[in-house]
Amino acid sequence: MPPRQRLSPADRRAQLLAVGARLFAARPYDDVLMEEVAEEARVSRALLYRHFPSKHALFAAVYQEAADRLLAETRLDPADSLVEQLVQGMDVHLDYFVANRSAVLAANRVLAGDPVIQTIMTNELDTLRARLLAVLPLADEHTREAVSGVLKSWLVFVQVLCVDWLTHETCTRTELRDICVGAVIGALRPLFAEDPAPEWPSRQSDTGV
Repeated sequence: MPPRQRLSPADRRAQLLAVGARLFAARPYDDVLMEEVAEEARVSRALLYRHFPSKHALFAAVYQEAADRLLAETRLDPADSLVEQLVQGMDVHLDYFVANRSAVLAANRVLAGDPVIQTIMTNELDTLRARLLAVLPLADEHTREAVSGVLKSWLVFVQVLCVDWLTHETCTRTELRDICVGAVIGALRPLFAEDPAPEWPSRQSDTGV
């Protein structure tokens, strides 16, 4: 092994996370070995285990970092239309899902019952729901509660649909994105006095009905 580069603890952790993210993205969870992470990072296994005591701990840290990055890159700007915000947010997440298929499938299939991974997912979905509530024109508390319930269910729907799509790819990426955006717009429309997304065509306008 080449001489190990001396890094600060924070920089070493970041390096190990980068190596872990790359390996978990490329291969199924069970095929990634901690020994391989150490070899790729050019560190001893002892040093790797000082930072991450198990493969599960490394994966959880990689997935938490990814969730934080996705939240940072999801721009919900009130200056944009609801459709623009939804499309931008979906594109950010789909870009990550496609580039990190194995990691996403590991989190949602292999580690589906793991409380640490589920907490990371739940926290991200709750943050996204709160951000969407903040940019929607909610008339009163009753509307807010109804919209919050719709968004909570929609975010779970998107998660399940995207994981299934990563496995089977039964439609194009653009079709998947538009299905997800259209689903929430259709669900929200009955709750608002004015159409929250007038630029998004309804099925009736598409067919002339």
